[in-house]
Amino acid sequence: MGGGPYELKQKGLACSEQALLTGCSAGGLATLLHCNDFRARFPPEVLVKCLPDAGFFVNVKDISGQRSMRSVYSGVVHLQNVTGVLPKDCLLANKDPTECFFPAEIIKSIRTATFILNSAYDSWQVKNVVAPDRSSLHESWRRCRADIRSCNSSQIQVLNGLRKAMVDGLKAVGDNENCSWFIDSCFSHCQAWFDNSPWNSSPVAPRLGNKTLVEAVGDWYFGRSPSQVVREIGCEYPCNPTCNSHQLPSQFTTELYYGKAKHNKLYDHILVLEWKINGMDNPRIH
Repeated sequence: MGGGPYELKQKGLACSEQALLTGCSAGGLATLLHCNDFRARFPPEVLVKCLPDAGFFVNVKDISGQRSMRSVYSGVVHLQNVTGVLPKDCLLANKDPTECFFPAEIIKSIRTATFILNSAYDSWQVKNVVAPDRSSLHESWRRCRADIRSCNSSQIQVLNGLRKAMVDGLKAVGDNENCSWFIDSCFSHCQAWFDNSPWNSSPVAPRLGNKTLVEAVGDWYFGRSPSQVVREIGCEYPCNPTCNSHQLPSQFTTELYYGKAKHNKLYDHILVLEWKINGMDNPRIH
């Protein structure tokens, strides 16, 4: 975090009674990377939790047989020299630092209560991991990656492979009670950020286990569930009738990256910090 802690303490961090570290997309990945360190900066009596949204990127082959996302990650790891924030257990196992940068490895070392929010059919990953431009797309794949309702049965099976990789990565840490998750089958990317989005408004919000996203996160954060762990994984697309197959409106995505969007009311009285991968040492207070 560099010089960040001193500045944040001047802005009220030192007086916090509860703190939630969160981020979307690249910020979701950064949330996972910094979660344990963030917890360590508070006294034990302060409630500290982490919520990475749409940051669970998976290491799968694209439709041309290449691992496009691994190539991107390798560039980030070496360009930004992020080895210092990678999980030590992974590095000590002599694994490649690029592999240790994937969330499936990061969560094995999570020691802080974390709620992983993701779509198993993440629209960004469908476009950039499964069917990136470099894979010489056929027109049918261009239609499919733009709108999952346009995918044929063979393409859906490919997307089910994305889902399987994500679910397998999560279940591999089943004995880590610090990890909770809400993995739906909606074609979306970043679901928890907007007051007026369909994801956060009942009765149109997607549901898993008869709970909306807001209800699941609220039960987890405030300890309203019988168990401290909240884990919901949706069935394969298109089995969930509560899913809205459209992505969030484009203006939401624009506002998110330019810092204009309001956070969900769940966060109103919680100090929320956000990191971007290309600005890990510059947290923002909301």
